[in-house]
Amino acid sequence: MSLNSFWFVIIAVLWVGYFILEGFDFGVGILLKVVAKDQAERRAVLTTLGPLWDGNEVWLLVAGGATFAAFPEWYATLFSGFYLPLFLILISLIVRGVAFEYRSKYGKAQWRGNWDTAIMISSAIPAILWGVAFTNIVHGVPLAKSSAGVIEYTGGFFNLLNPFALLGGLTTFALFATHGAFFLALKTDGVIRQRANAVALKIGLVTAVLAIAFLAWTNHLVAKTDVHILSLAIVIIWVAALAAHRMGREGWAFLASAITSGLVVITLFAALYPNVMPSSTNPADSLNIFNASSTHYTLKVMTYVAVVLTPIVLIYQGWTYWIFRKRISASNIASPNSGVLDKIHP
Repeated sequence: MSLNSFWFVIIAVLWVGYFILEGFDFGVGILLKVVAKDQAERRAVLTTLGPLWDGNEVWLLVAGGATFAAFPEWYATLFSGFYLPLFLILISLIVRGVAFEYRSKYGKAQWRGNWDTAIMISSAIPAILWGVAFTNIVHGVPLAKSSAGVIEYTGGFFNLLNPFALLGGLTTFALFATHGAFFLALKTDGVIRQRANAVALKIGLVTAVLAIAFLAWTNHLVAKTDVHILSLAIVIIWVAALAAHRMGREGWAFLASAITSGLVVITLFAALYPNVMPSSTNPADSLNIFNASSTHYTLKVMTYVAVVLTPIVLIYQGWTYWIFRKRISASNIASPNSGVLDKIHP
């Protein structure tokens, strides 16, 4: 395997980690007021994310950094052409982080309620827009070579809002919401757990319908055997997730949901390879792992750094999930008037 292909795979793996971990993170935020009806319940729901949410976002930062270093042409074209949706995602992530911290700084119910609404909205926007962005990349976007010989995005914002991309956005939104419901069913107890289990089945069935439509459309556009096989695997594992949920096997349901989220990313990257950004106007202007990459020396140095640092990050994050593995319920949350500092960090 060439270093170009190796780093394409590494970037795909980073996005797999992001979709799995930040996927349930977004899902919990989306469902905050659905599964939690009072302040104690909402604090319990947010406490499940307290030690995890900022660590989950590291996967996005590393994926962006790896793309910039390994495939600078891809990074430049992506962030210039997709400037507005990526800017909206960035603003949402900032608002979401501020909301987690600031909702506890003042005791009034309206203050907390407003920040809770901000958490829901700032979780929903990235959940939709990541699907829109990745679907557009797979579908292809208007690219053309400039007079300086640089491949540039020539479309506008509304080129990105085509029916296929919007279906992809709705699919990732529903997938993340269900993934979050499975996570809450696994991590909480009492009435929150009951509501999470109830909503997981409803949204899970909607996700199944959207996923089948999205995968069918993807397979119509991309005639690759591995994409067909991966799409079938996604459907089978998602059905297994719903079946495990029906049997009360919450751990297995969450695991199957995580695998499904990862396979969605793998399917999209498999549909892309060896391109990184296909051109919908002229295939000759497409960016691929060769014409968009850094030098061989740069990729070689990056490989050495990744081999050393990646295991450390994985071990640390795995340890964090293990330490904070116990269930949480509203009864574990102190009253706001008890004098106990109200933060989502346990």
